[in-house]
Amino acid sequence: MTVQTREFEADTGKILNIVINSLYSNKEIFLRELLSNASDAINKRQYLGQVDGALLHSGDSGIGIKINKKAKTIEISDTGIGLDDSDLTEALGTIARSGTKAFIERLEEAKDKKDEKLNLIGQFGVGFYSSFMVADKVEVISRKAGTEQSFLWSSDGQSGYSIASETSRETAGTTVILHLKKDAKEYIEDARIKTLIKKYSDHIPHPITLTGTDGESAVVNSAEAIWTKSPKDISEEDYTQFYQSNSGNFDTPFITIHNKSEGSLEFTNLLFIPNQAPFDLFEPERKTKLQLYINRVFITSDLGDLLPQWLRFVRGIIDTPSLDLNVSREILQHSPTLAKIKKAITKKVMSELEKKLKKDPKSFDAFWQTFGRVIKEGLYEDHDNRDRLLKISRLYSHKQDKFVTLQEYVDQMAENQKSIYYLASENLTSAKRSPHLEGFAENGIDVLLLTDPIDEFWVSMVPNFSDKPLTSISREKVDLSEFSESEQTPESKASEETYSDLVQKTKDILGEAVSDIRMSSTLTSSPARLVAGEGGLDFNLERILKAQNPDYQGTAKVLELNPSHPLIEKMNAALETNADVVADTAQILLQQARILDGELPDDPGEFAKQMTNVMLNAL
Repeated sequence: MTVQTREFEADTGKILNIVINSLYSNKEIFLRELLSNASDAINKRQYLGQVDGALLHSGDSGIGIKINKKAKTIEISDTGIGLDDSDLTEALGTIARSGTKAFIERLEEAKDKKDEKLNLIGQFGVGFYSSFMVADKVEVISRKAGTEQSFLWSSDGQSGYSIASETSRETAGTTVILHLKKDAKEYIEDARIKTLIKKYSDHIPHPITLTGTDGESAVVNSAEAIWTKSPKDISEEDYTQFYQSNSGNFDTPFITIHNKSEGSLEFTNLLFIPNQAPFDLFEPERKTKLQLYINRVFITSDLGDLLPQWLRFVRGIIDTPSLDLNVSREILQHSPTLAKIKKAITKKVMSELEKKLKKDPKSFDAFWQTFGRVIKEGLYEDHDNRDRLLKISRLYSHKQDKFVTLQEYVDQMAENQKSIYYLASENLTSAKRSPHLEGFAENGIDVLLLTDPIDEFWVSMVPNFSDKPLTSISREKVDLSEFSESEQTPESKASEETYSDLVQKTKDILGEAVSDIRMSSTLTSSPARLVAGEGGLDFNLERILKAQNPDYQGTAKVLELNPSHPLIEKMNAALETNADVVADTAQILLQQARILDGELPDDPGEFAKQMTNVMLNAL
């Protein structure tokens, strides 16, 4: 027998340590993870067997659990696809490179949040390592379908692992042998294992046979595809158990969607909208992860487009008899049948979200704060569903200090208000402090605060809602005089003339740093603000573009001065008597306006120097 001893990769060892120690109080999840892996292996063999019949298992497929009280071991065996020596190294000796860093970061962020940690274990596909929470030694004997050689993988979860050729396994599949720790004796009790199978894996669509300490064997789980049952025969607990097993999550679903479509297009869907976000929600691939079955035979969970990308957080299954069981992956990707199914279930999900918003807006708001920025991707890229998405989108109202729909905003618009006003900002705190809001708040006009990066893009695709144009208050020159309760005085009308010299002097000082300077009609308490000129981009969008392309320079903005602010009045009065202070103050006002828009000063050192000069002159 040839034995190869190897070290775990650094990240794998670190993750093993985190998993073993951070989830110690939830050791029982090891069984759910191992049974889920076994089920996946059987599904994969059944699917590959449709192409190559030699890979199919000749007998009944299933999962076996054997308890040996004397040896203090549990064996979990399956008739799945199996692993060869290279598969064992790749699957058990390393962690998927793309997710390693993210997994470690998320686990460390979760700290004492037990449920979040549990979700991460399942979501990142590292559930096998939970075995070491209950075992001080784990052995995996596996034979890959279509090969003659079996292999033994063995590890104590600390010093590395070994792989040896093995002759004891006569058929393809995998057996995981757990040598239990002293404090894990409860898991060699028949009743305990039965309870865990029922709790976590009752709906796995393969029989799980338990051979107890008395040598008697019996199928423990229902081994029935839950989606084939009538919804009236399924309890909420049943749905939750299936959702958790299917998704790797431990939360309860926000919405469950189970229905069967008949006629020219037949399919059953059992879909779950989660309460908690999956770890990979914002990965660049943006793949959906629904499982596709054809007549209860698992086909794939990796098509990526069974739903629009903005619904990629939805979990569950689609089962249809309307496709050939032997259909290739390439044909599936361009299948008109799947395109019709996608359209139908997208409409169904939209309908359920609309119902939830109407029935329980408070819980919908909590859901929206988790998934809203993903759904808003649909506003940008999904023309067919844009109108319906606009109706359920929740946007933050500055005046009402809560999330509202666009229709709720329109219903409470001020008299004579013709536009839906919004302000895009990096976060809610910055938005609420923005000088752009001052004139609107003064006149009781509501402004929607948009704080997700996608907001800057979808508003460009939505010119209006309910015949009301969407207008950025940081990009457009808005006339608020018609909303003011007091009439404009001759003095305010003459502000441009009064400050013409200051405007010109400031232009000379700032030069190309601004595209124009004008007096503001919206500022009430701040001395200045920056706005995008006609056709220009506001700061928030430019910040996003700079993050994507560091070479992007941005465009010069318009500097607006507040004619009623004491500082502007003093600057105007000091034009002839203290020109140096006016020059420094003009530069400071520009940089201050940049800071209020979430930017850094162009030259922090020069900014500090100018601040010092002004303070010296003030003393």
